[in-house]
Amino acid sequence: MIGEMAGTFLSSWPWAHLGSFKYALYGPMVAKAVEAVRAGRIIDSWWIHLFVLFLLRGLVHQLWFSCSNMLFFTRRRRVIKDGVDFKQIDNEWDWDNFLIMQALLATATISTLESLKEAPMVFFEWRGFIIALVIHIGFSEPFFYWAHRWFHTPSLFSLYHSLHHSSPVPQPYTAGFATPLEHLVQAVAMTAPVFGAILMGCGSIVLVYSHILLFDNLRCMGYGNVEVFDHELFECFPLLRYLIYTPSYYSLHHTEKNSNFCLFMPLFDAIGGTINPKSWELQREISSGKNDQVPDFVFLAHVVDLLTSMHVAFAFRSVSSKPWTTHFILLPLLPIAFTFMVLMWCLSKTFTVSFYYLRGRLHQTWAVPRYGFHYFLPFAKDGINHQIELAILRANKIGVKVISLAALNKNEALNGGGLLFIHKHPDLRVRVVHGNTLTAAVILNEIQSNVKEVFITGATSKLGRVIALYLCRKKIRVMMLTLSTERFRKIKNEAPQEFQEYLVQVTKYQAAQNCQTWIVGKWLSPREQQWAPSGTHFHQFVVPPIIRFRRDCTYGNLAAMRLPKDVQGLGACEYTLERGVVHACHAGGIVHFLEGWTHHEVGAIDVDQIDVVWKAALKHGLTPA
Repeated sequence: MIGEMAGTFLSSWPWAHLGSFKYALYGPMVAKAVEAVRAGRIIDSWWIHLFVLFLLRGLVHQLWFSCSNMLFFTRRRRVIKDGVDFKQIDNEWDWDNFLIMQALLATATISTLESLKEAPMVFFEWRGFIIALVIHIGFSEPFFYWAHRWFHTPSLFSLYHSLHHSSPVPQPYTAGFATPLEHLVQAVAMTAPVFGAILMGCGSIVLVYSHILLFDNLRCMGYGNVEVFDHELFECFPLLRYLIYTPSYYSLHHTEKNSNFCLFMPLFDAIGGTINPKSWELQREISSGKNDQVPDFVFLAHVVDLLTSMHVAFAFRSVSSKPWTTHFILLPLLPIAFTFMVLMWCLSKTFTVSFYYLRGRLHQTWAVPRYGFHYFLPFAKDGINHQIELAILRANKIGVKVISLAALNKNEALNGGGLLFIHKHPDLRVRVVHGNTLTAAVILNEIQSNVKEVFITGATSKLGRVIALYLCRKKIRVMMLTLSTERFRKIKNEAPQEFQEYLVQVTKYQAAQNCQTWIVGKWLSPREQQWAPSGTHFHQFVVPPIIRFRRDCTYGNLAAMRLPKDVQGLGACEYTLERGVVHACHAGGIVHFLEGWTHHEVGAIDVDQIDVVWKAALKHGLTPA
C-alpha cells in the first residue's frame, strides 16, 4: 500500500491543480534571497546564487527553444520534420515543474546542512572542475544510463516514462516534460559532481553555475531537434562521437525507444550494447543540411506591430499558441522588439516563420520583414514591393505551386492587388493569389438571409466593390459610403441594369442610423460607430479590426475559415484568430492549390467566382469560423 502511494505520488506533480499559482512555491527561496540582500550578503549567499541560477536555467530553455525554432536558420537541419501541434504544446505546458521541484530541494538542503549554509563562497577553484568531471564520468553517466534503461522496462515505462515519450517532436521544453521520479534521477546525476567537489573542499561559485548551466544546455541541445554538429567533426575525431551525443542520436531513442539511453556520452551505450546502428548515418544525413523540403503552398504575411511581433512561433510558445491579446508582461521587452524591427528593416529578407502539413503537403508561412506602419510610408513603397517580388521569385525558383498574399502585401495602392508582379513577370510558374474572393465569400455568407439593407464603408475598395455588386444581385439595398461620385458610378455601371437601383451612394454615417447591418472596410472611430442603431452587427474586412466600443452591438471577426481536421503540426495561432483558424486570404490560397487552378488570382475580384470559390472551400473541408 505504501509503495503504491509512493508510486502514485512520484508519477504526477502534487501542485498540478495550482495552475499559475504554483510559482508561489518559489516563495521560500525568494524570501531567503531577499533576506540576504537586506543583510548585505549578496556575493557570499547561497540563496542569492540559487535565485539567479534558477532564472538563468529558465532562460536557457527559452533561448534554446527560440533558436531551434527559427526556421530561417534551422529548417535544413531539423531531425524530425513534423511540426509541434497544439496537443503537444498543451501537454508540455508545465514543462518547468522540475525547476520548482529542484528549487524546493535546494532550499531544503541548504536549510538543513548548516555546514554548507555557512561555508565560505570561493569564486574559482580549478581542482573542483577536475573532481566534478571525474564524478560525472564515473558516477552521473552510468547512474543515469542504467536508471534510464530501468525506466524502459514495461512496468515502469507505463507508469513513469511513457508521458515523456508521448511528445512526438522533441523540443527543449520536452526535456522538462517528465514525471517527478525521472527528474529526481536527473537531479542526482546533475548535482552529484557539484556536491562531491564541495564536500572535498574544492567547490566554487563558478563551478556551480558552469556545471548546472552546462548540464541544462546539453539537455536542451539534445532535445532541440536541430543537428548542431557537422559530420566532418566526427570523421576527423572518431572518438568524439562516444563522448558527446547529438540531437539526431537522441531522436532515435525518442522514436524507437529501444536504444541510445545515455545521458550525454554514447560511450555508455557502446559499453551496454545499446547504440542504435543508424545513429552515425542519420547524423551525417541531417548535418549535411539536405533535410529541407520545398513547400507546395506559401502564405506571405507581414508583421503587424511591435507587440504582435512577439506572437511569432519561435518567440514565446505560450503566447503564440493562443489568439493574440495584449500581454502586459511583454511590455518590458518592447526595446528588444524595437531593436529587431530596425535590424529587420535594414538587413533582413523574407524569412520562414512557421509550417504545417495538410494532406501530406507542406504549407509554410513566410514573413516580409516589414511592420504595418511601413506600408503607409510613401518612401517605403518600392522597398516593400521589392521584398514581395523577391519572395515570389524565390517561390517560383524552388517550385512552390501557390503563394498567397496577406493583408497589406496585396494592398491596391501598393501593387494593384498583386497585378504589378504578374505584369512584370508574365512567365511565373507559381500562382500568385490575393485570396480576396474567398474573403468576400466569407463576409457574404455571414449576412443573414432576411437582410434587406446594408451599409458599407470602404465601399469603393476591392472588397467593398465586389460585395456591393454581389448583394445588389440579391436585391439587397446597398448604401455605399463614398465621397467620390465618379468611383461610385463606375461600380454601379458594372451591375446588371435591372439591379443598379439597389446601389445607393451616401456621404455621411447618419444615412445608416436605421440600418443594423454594417460592413466595415474602413476603420471606424467610436464616434462614427455611435451612428449605428442598437442591435447592429459590424461585419469587418478592415485591418486592424475596429474597437468593440458598443455594448449594445455585436462585432464580427476578420474573415476567416477553420482548416480541415486532417491538418498536422499546426501549433501557432494566426494573429487574433482561434486555434486552427486562418484568415480567409490564407484559406483562399489553400483552395487555389487544392483545386489545382492554373490562373493567378490578382487585381479586381470576379463577382461570378465568389460562389465557385466558396463551394470549393467547403468541398475540401474548410469551414466557416
